Amino acid sequence: MPPLTTKLLLRLVAAEGEAVPVTRLYRELWGLPHGGQVTRAHRTQVQQRISELRKAVDASEDSASPLVRTEQILSGPYPESAYRLVLDRDRLDSTEFIELVNEATCSDPATAVVLLNRALGLWKGRPLQEVAESDFAEPLVRRLMGTLDTARGELVRAQADLGHPELALSVAEERAAGRPDDSAAAAAVRSLRRRVRARRGDEILRREFTGISTRLVVKAGDLFDQHDANMAVGFCDTFDTATENDVIISRDSVQGQLLDRVYGGDRGLLDRALRKGLQRVEPSGTEHVRDKPKGKRIRYPIGSVVPLSLPGRRVFAFVHCRQGNDLVTRSDRDDLRLSLECLWADIAVHGLRKPTAIPLVGSGLARVELELEQLMILIIDTFLASSRSERHTPELRIVVRPGDLHAIRIAEVARFVEALDDHGQAPRDLRGRLLDSATFTAKGHARS
Repeated sequence: MPPLTTKLLLRLVAAEGEAVPVTRLYRELWGLPHGGQVTRAHRTQVQQRISELRKAVDASEDSASPLVRTEQILSGPYPESAYRLVLDRDRLDSTEFIELVNEATCSDPATAVVLLNRALGLWKGRPLQEVAESDFAEPLVRRLMGTLDTARGELVRAQADLGHPELALSVAEERAAGRPDDSAAAAAVRSLRRRVRARRGDEILRREFTGISTRLVVKAGDLFDQHDANMAVGFCDTFDTATENDVIISRDSVQGQLLDRVYGGDRGLLDRALRKGLQRVEPSGTEHVRDKPKGKRIRYPIGSVVPLSLPGRRVFAFVHCRQGNDLVTRSDRDDLRLSLECLWADIAVHGLRKPTAIPLVGSGLARVELELEQLMILIIDTFLASSRSERHTPELRIVVRPGDLHAIRIAEVARFVEALDDHGQAPRDLRGRLLDSATFTAKGHARS
C-alpha cells in the first residue's frame, strides 16, 4: 500500500477496536495548521485512502466491509463519519502476542516456555514503526513494549525453574540490555551466569549445533573421569599395551592410563578384549622377529577401530599412528584425519548414542606436525562432517589436561567454532585457511 494508506491502517490498529472520526484521522495523518478546519475536500481525501485500504484488506469496497467499517458518531452538533477496524483475534499479531503472554503468566513452567517462545517468535522489531513517533501510537507501543519485557522476564523464570539456566541467560541478557538502569535485571544476569559456570564446571568452550542435534564441549579435566561418556583412545598400528619401563608404551600415555585405570593393570584382560575386537579387522602385515624384537608384530591399517565394552558405555580403541621397528610412533595430518573419520563411523554403529570423550589425539608421542589448535580443529571438523551425514552422539567432549591448556590458543579454536553455522559448516575460505594450509590462520590473521 502507499505509505499514507499504511499509516491509516496503523492508526486504526492503534485505536484497538475503537471508531476514529474522519476529522481526527485527517488532523493526525495529514496535519493541519493550528486552528485549521477540516473541510469536505479533506474528508474526501480520507475516504479515498479508506477505499485503498479496503481494496487491500477486503474483497469489496462497500461500507459494510467486514474489516473496515463506516459508522456515524456524535462528536459535535452533527453526526460525523468514523471508521473502525474490526479484526478477529487471530488476524492481528499484536493481539495474539499479548494473549499468549497473558496465558503464560498463569501456566506451569513447561507450558509457559512453549507459550512464551511462540509469543517472542512473533516479535519482529519495534511495533508500529511507521508511526511510532505519533502521539496516537504511543499507548499501544508502550503496552506492547511492556508486554515484551514481561514475556522475557517470565521466560527467564520459567527456564530457570526447569533447570535450564543456560537457556534463561540469553533472554535475561537481552532483557537487561533494554533496561540499563534496572539493577534487578542486571543482578538476574549475574546470578544466571554463576549458575551456568557452576553447572559447566571446567568447560572452557561449548557450542550447540541445533541443525544436527549435537554439541561440542571442550573442558579441562581427566579423560578417565568422564563416566557418563564413551571414550576414544588412540593406539599405534600394532595395538601394543606393554608399559613396563616405558619402553614400548609410556605409562603416562592415554593408552598406559587405560591399562592401569580401566583394566586395573591387567594387560592380559585388555589384550584379550583387543584380540576379540580385531577378529573383524584384516591385518595389513606382520613383522619378523629379527626386524622388531620387542612388542607386537601384527600391524593393522590406520583407521582400524575396536569397540571395547564397559558397563553402560564403550572404549573405542582406534589406530591413528604407526609404530616403527625402533618403537618410535609417527603420524601425520592425513593419517589422523582418516583415523578420526573411521572412528566417528564406528561410533555411529556401536556408540549407544552416548556422549563421546576424546583427548587431544596426536599431541603427544604420535608426533603429528600440527599446532595444538589445528589438532583440535581437525577433531571438531571431522566430527561435525560425520554428524551431518549420520547422527551418532549427542556430544563431542574434548578433554584437555589442565597442565596443557597454556599451550593451546583456545581463542583461535573458539573463533573457528563461532564461524560455523548450526549444521557445523564453516565458510569455505575460513575452513581452507585453518585446515589446509601449513600455517594456522583465522579470520585473515596468520601465525608463522
